[in-house]
Order: sequence, then structure tokens, then C-alpha cells
Amino acid sequence: MAEPGEQLPEEVLALIFRHLPLRDRATAARVCRAWAAAATCSVVWHDTIISLDHVHNLRLEFEPSREPSRRAATELLTALAGRTPGLRSLLLECRGEKPLFDSGRDILDAVHAICRASCALSHLDLRRLPFTLDDALVLQVARGCPELRSLFLDNCTLVGSVRPDSVIELLQACPRLRALGLHLASLSGTALQVLAARDRAPFALLALRCACPEDARAPPLPEEAWAAVRRRHPGLVVELELEPALPDESVTRVLQPAVPVAALRLSLSGDTVGPVRFAARHYASTLRAFEVRAAASAELDAALELLAARCPGLREVHCFCVVRPSVLHAFRAHCPRLRSYTLKLKREPHPWLPTPVA
Repeated sequence: MAEPGEQLPEEVLALIFRHLPLRDRATAARVCRAWAAAATCSVVWHDTIISLDHVHNLRLEFEPSREPSRRAATELLTALAGRTPGLRSLLLECRGEKPLFDSGRDILDAVHAICRASCALSHLDLRRLPFTLDDALVLQVARGCPELRSLFLDNCTLVGSVRPDSVIELLQACPRLRALGLHLASLSGTALQVLAARDRAPFALLALRCACPEDARAPPLPEEAWAAVRRRHPGLVVELELEPALPDESVTRVLQPAVPVAALRLSLSGDTVGPVRFAARHYASTLRAFEVRAAASAELDAALELLAARCPGLREVHCFCVVRPSVLHAFRAHCPRLRSYTLKLKREPHPWLPTPVA
């Protein structure tokens, strides 16, 4: 037995937890961080018997470059697709490297099968899949999952293949959808009109990723359509992520004053100071989380200080470049709800970890 105040090594805890039933493992994982780390260790799960009839909510991690891991993930999803009533929520996450020219057809075919069979599916999160998601998948979700509450398709891909028409059909077929993640090119003014309809159920979250050439070429969405959505859903939160593929002229089209941006992540190859100043001027009442990856400069420091002064509701600020002390002071002084920040005053080894605010 360990003495009071001492902690058994993770390896020992894992050997103990592997003999517990599934429900008790879940209970152990909620005790503390050390127990959670031990309970999720692979040793605990090497020999586990699970009845697929009792799997309703699944988060599945696999390595696409490792054939055994990939095959096991595909077989599990295919087996679950044959069960009734099927999954209620599914989150897929790839770890490690993706093989070159890999379309992920085996995994995506299994997801198609899940969506055909699981009429009770309410949550589907594919944003951590590095494969191209297309119209066929969205239309399958629309036709097979009428109870859907959340769908995230805003993944890391070089090509955006979901057309706005497919998203419109999805919104019409899934009236209870409350959260949606998309690439910007998949959203249209007509889709915003569907969301603004009087009989539409409350809509809470729209996550937009701007990362591929199709997003850079997407036309601006009508200001009046955004205004109508805000009136219909006053609690709507928009998360906006802008990546290096976006040229400066596209950034100015994407950033619109009428959009209720609550989370803004900037990782641009061009001008970053202008978008930061734009956010300070137009998102002061809505912005809650901000992240920027850029080269350090006096102009960026000044823009960050303006952001701190204009956005008192910020909860998180993460700047992945060195800033001057006055930037840190500005956020600490003007943002009383700040919970964590990454504001380094000198270069440090990576990874840069956030600082929690007591």
C-alpha cells in the first residue's frame, strides 16, 4: 500500500485497472489526472471484451499509416454499422502521419455505412480526419440521420469538396441541427437564410475554417443574411479559423462586421496586424478566444494592446510569438475574465504551454 499523500506509479495503476469492469474503469478515470492517465493507457485496454450492443458513444483514435490500427478501426466501424439502433455519437481522430496520396476510402466507406444504419446518430465529428470529405458523405448524413444535432466537417484537407447545395439539403433534412463545422466555401447566403427561418430550432455554433484554395475563392456572404441569422439566433457563436492559404484580399472578404465571432484563430502568411485591429473594432462584444501565429513586431504588439483594451470579455489569448511586457500587462488589466494565456516575453523551447489565471 502507498503511504498517505503518495501516488502509485502509472504502470502499477494500469495493471490494476486492466482487471476492472468497463464501468469501474470509467469511474477511476474521473478520480484525478494521474488515474485518468493510467486508465487510458493502452496496457489497460489490450485485452478488453466489449459488447457492441452497448456501444452508443464512440471516440475512436487510430493511426492511418499503421495497417493493423487502420484495419481494426475499419472493422470496428463496419461491425457497429450492422447494429440496431446504432451509434448516437461518433468522433474519429487520426494520429501520426497520413500516407501520401491516401484518400481514406476504407475509413470513409465505413462512416457511410454508419450513417446509413444509425438513424439515431446525433453527433458526428470528422474534423480530425485528414481525408477529403465530399458531397456524397454529406448527403448520406442528410438522408440517414434526421436526429442529427451536431456535425463537424471543418478538417485539415487540401481540397474542399462539399458544395453549398449539399449543406442546404443537410440543413433542411436535419431541423434539430444545433452545431455545424464547415469550410467557408461550403457555406452560402441561401444556407444562412435556411438557418434564419422562423421555424428553425435554436442554432448555437457555426465553426468556419478557411484553409484551402476553394475557401480563398469563396464570395463574401451577404451582410443582411448574417444579420437575419443573428436576429433569429441571438446566442449564436461563430468560430473562425484563417490559415496561410488565404491571401490578404480574401481575408478582407471573410472578416465581416455582422458576423458574431466568438473565437478567432489567425495563422496568415500575409498581413496579420490588420485582421487583429479589425477584430478589436468589430468583435469587441462577442470575442471570447483569440489565437495568432505571426512574426513578432512592434505593430503587432500595438494591435494586441488595442485588442485587450476593446475586448474585455476575452477568456483565452494565445500568441505564438514573443511580445513586449506591455502586451501581457494590457490583457491582465483589461480582461478580468481571462482564464488562460500564452504570452511569452522571451524565446522558450517549444511546445509553448498556456499559463492558467488563478
